[in-house]
Amino acid sequence: MYSLIRSLLFQLDAESAHEFTAAQMARLQEIPIALSLIRRVCRPRRDFRQLWGITFSTPIGIAAGFDKNALLMPFLAALGFGFLEVGTVTLHAQPGNPKPRLFRDPQQRALINRLGFNNDGADAVAERLQRFDRRVPVFVNIGKNRDVPLDDAPNAYAQCYLRVGRWADGAVLNLSSPNTPGLRELQRPEHLIKVLELVRAMREGMPFSRPILVKIAPDLDSPLLSEICDVCSRLADGMVCTNTTITSGGGLSGKPLFARSTEILREVRARVGPDYPLIGVGGVFSAADAKAKLDAGANLVQVYTGFIYEGPLLPSRLARELANS
Repeated sequence: MYSLIRSLLFQLDAESAHEFTAAQMARLQEIPIALSLIRRVCRPRRDFRQLWGITFSTPIGIAAGFDKNALLMPFLAALGFGFLEVGTVTLHAQPGNPKPRLFRDPQQRALINRLGFNNDGADAVAERLQRFDRRVPVFVNIGKNRDVPLDDAPNAYAQCYLRVGRWADGAVLNLSSPNTPGLRELQRPEHLIKVLELVRAMREGMPFSRPILVKIAPDLDSPLLSEICDVCSRLADGMVCTNTTITSGGGLSGKPLFARSTEILREVRARVGPDYPLIGVGGVFSAADAKAKLDAGANLVQVYTGFIYEGPLLPSRLARELANS
């Protein structure tokens, strides 16, 4: 059934197809009986994990980028995801890069994303997070506005975190998108330390201590990756490995990313030791792919492009097959 739906959706350009699909999800989640039926159909086998004092019913989550504005959380939770990551959110709303900016490569089972952090801004997303009656943990992915210079980036991340961080189970600092000029420079230790210290200072003023993670690029050389791991292991509560790659034209995700993102994940695990929390993402289409991420050192696994190509039953299928393996 989904192969037919996908073939029809693929007649549209990638961003229009996403917007159409998101609109249908938003309508369905307003119908309680529809959500109940979806939960019943998609109910995955439980495979409980504990990280940061949070219980995850399955290790499979949706990566940032699919639900940028925290509009689809009830529907995605009903599909059987063990956790959600919304965003990327910036302090102020921005339209992102000019269209067209999202492309498919069906032969490679890939997407090319040049969206550029298009989102409704921190205040709007915070209000939606606050209203959501959470059935699963929700993380919020935080970035900086395009016009914020690198020197002002720590404050931009901290101010965004101040608005949205209190309403989520954790925050992921996106320092690795290839679609905001200069953003990846923030992964360099001299910038990374400042961002993490200021965001942590904001957290210290809140009545909780929820995890702060850093999402890294797959295109890092070993010396820089080693430095990043050293900083994160001291100042962050975990890492997300990895964002999209720029090796094939910018913002490439899906199957071509799998090997490199898994290699980075394995290298990070070797550097940070066995107990540091890691989320693996990049090119996961099957339970075998998810298991490879877990074997490489991930505690949790996320999907995005695989969700587009494989359809809405993917999270429950992955969770069930992993639990049975």
